[in-house]
Amino acid sequence: MSKPLDLTPQQIVNRALKSGDQQQAHNLLNLILAPVDTAHLIESSPPVQRQTLWDLTEPESKGEVLQHLSEEIQSDFLRQMNTIELVAITKFLDDDDQADILQQLPGTVVQEVLEAMNAQDRERLEQVLFYPDDCAGGLMTTDTITIRSDVNIDTTLRYLRLHAELPAMTDSLIVVDRNDLYLGQLALIKLLTSHPQVSVATVMDTRIVPIPAIMPDHEVAQQFERLDLVSAPVVDDQGKLLGRITIDDVVDVIREAADHSLMSLAGLDEEDDAFAPVLKTARRRALWLGINLMTAFLASSVIGLFEATIEKVVALAVLMPIVASMGGIAGSQTLTLMIRGMATGHISSQNSRWLLNRELIVGGLNGLLWAAVVALAAGLWFGDPLLSALIAAAMVINLCLAALAGTLLPLLLKARGIDPALAGGVILTTVTDVMGFMSFLGLATLCYG
Repeated sequence: MSKPLDLTPQQIVNRALKSGDQQQAHNLLNLILAPVDTAHLIESSPPVQRQTLWDLTEPESKGEVLQHLSEEIQSDFLRQMNTIELVAITKFLDDDDQADILQQLPGTVVQEVLEAMNAQDRERLEQVLFYPDDCAGGLMTTDTITIRSDVNIDTTLRYLRLHAELPAMTDSLIVVDRNDLYLGQLALIKLLTSHPQVSVATVMDTRIVPIPAIMPDHEVAQQFERLDLVSAPVVDDQGKLLGRITIDDVVDVIREAADHSLMSLAGLDEEDDAFAPVLKTARRRALWLGINLMTAFLASSVIGLFEATIEKVVALAVLMPIVASMGGIAGSQTLTLMIRGMATGHISSQNSRWLLNRELIVGGLNGLLWAAVVALAAGLWFGDPLLSALIAAAMVINLCLAALAGTLLPLLLKARGIDPALAGGVILTTVTDVMGFMSFLGLATLCYG
């Protein structure tokens, strides 16, 4: 099958669909594209074309494609399937990927799928489904190879040769006792370079601490990053081995966290579909726009309190957005730094006071710097020294308050169980707008009467 050199396989598929050549599109999807590329193509297509691409994908490939799709698109396709189809497409997936898919379905459907499985597969999947998907137990796979500490290297190698293949991302063998209690790990490189008659207990690494099944997924990601792990064992509260987490699942956690932080700044969900229907998208965004409208009314009501002063000195109306805008930018810088630090585990109650003092000093220094610049500009513009002094004072006040709000808001929101990335930006903007207008117009009222 020939194709122009300047076109990617995805572009060839799109061109084939537009020309009506579904056979060529089918061949490309199932013979040329990897499942992750097919998933990317589906996510990058409008709804009608998505359905065509999905229908052209072979049933044995749909499970792998499905696991790479966003949850929203997954749900759209899952609703079309019956129990037999669900079992068939998820049959060859890792149990953690199966669990991710099934957790989106109603409980009755999940039960039907579990009952349709054989006893061994059902037991493995139920073990993962027992835990929420945002903790180590929900991330783990039970596909592991375990060995005993009292056997030697030669016996271990012969045991491995009995397997047709090793589980993906296997960099170590997990050592357990007769009760499946975790003892340590034996790295494959150590296995291959050790004397055949040496016992596993002699060469295994007991320093590697297993991950508790209830550990939150973001802490799992931090541990993988800190220790440069490829895989890690997961244990219950008794130390019994449950499974292992692999780096590919941790990458998904990191990517989802980054998407969440970015999308939350605009009040959107990280799973929001770029090609979702118009009414569905409009409905989702309407709520956040309504919240922002209320905060805008609050800021406007503050301006209304000083209407008489603004009528006397019209220049105030020209300059007051500068104070609010500078405070908003300064506060956003601090807020973003705090949210990132909290996400990476670098910020806690132990060092928050130091950060607060640092941000207040930074806010004060920047306030003085830009107050001087704005005061000079206002003086040249309106020729009123008093007005220049007022906006300079308001600038220093608002930048210090912005630093204070940007530091404390995420800590307070997190303490109350509210996502700082989602709510922090709106509250911060309201604070800096209100305090900016209040400081500038309040000082003007005192001075101009």
